[in-house]
Amino acid sequence: MLRRFNIFFIFSVCFVSCDKEINLSLDKNTSMLVIEANITDQPGPYFVKVTRSVAVTDKNVFPGVTNATITISDNLGKRDTLIHTIDGVYQTNKLRGAPGITYYLEVQVDGKKITAESTMPQKVALDSLRINGFEINGVERYNIIPGYTDPIQLGNSYRFIQKINDTLDQTFHVFNDNLNNGKVNQRPLRIGTDQLEIKLKDTISVEMQCVTRDTYLYYYTLNQQSSAGPGGGTTPSNPPSNIQGGALGVFSAHTKQVKIVRVN
Repeated sequence: MLRRFNIFFIFSVCFVSCDKEINLSLDKNTSMLVIEANITDQPGPYFVKVTRSVAVTDKNVFPGVTNATITISDNLGKRDTLIHTIDGVYQTNKLRGAPGITYYLEVQVDGKKITAESTMPQKVALDSLRINGFEINGVERYNIIPGYTDPIQLGNSYRFIQKINDTLDQTFHVFNDNLNNGKVNQRPLRIGTDQLEIKLKDTISVEMQCVTRDTYLYYYTLNQQSSAGPGGGTTPSNPPSNIQGGALGVFSAHTKQVKIVRVN
């Protein structure tokens, strides 16, 4: 029997405004550590959240782990020991993220050592947000096309976080350059729910992240499983992760840039 539990992701400094609820499958009786860690090219502090999954019969309250020792170091010899703040959330003190640098995460808790590494990609400029109008059943609808030019080198991956007014779009928007390497992006951000749509006078905020392939695969798998279970999709399973040592989650070093557009 599969167990589903929630993870709230922390996106760099905008820790509260970009909360995201994610459902992953887990065996009914298994409690595992869940680690969510992000470093960006924007000024810190950066955050790591450590929680535990709970049994299927328990309430959806996922306890934060407060007794972990967490360090993040880089390939330049810098090392930062994180400070616990509240409910399993730890923050950096002096680290500064930059493209091209490899970061190493180490979490020690209850005799376990959990590690991960992530090399921040080079930034690809988000040039604009284009409003794309189209008609469905006589009703004018809109979506947003992020304007950027993919570099000629193959292997770039992107993640987008979209907010419509003050509402976070729960869709996992991830692109790679397998089919449009070196070209100007023409792919829109498609909203995956009937309860959320873009209308006239709405204000749209889009955060663009240049992410590693590991991070891309993680969110791509979550996107594929968003309709998993009875009635659709594939059987849910834990997505691939760059975290080693017996924990779920992802460690993402990525660039970040945000643009805002209003539908007039």
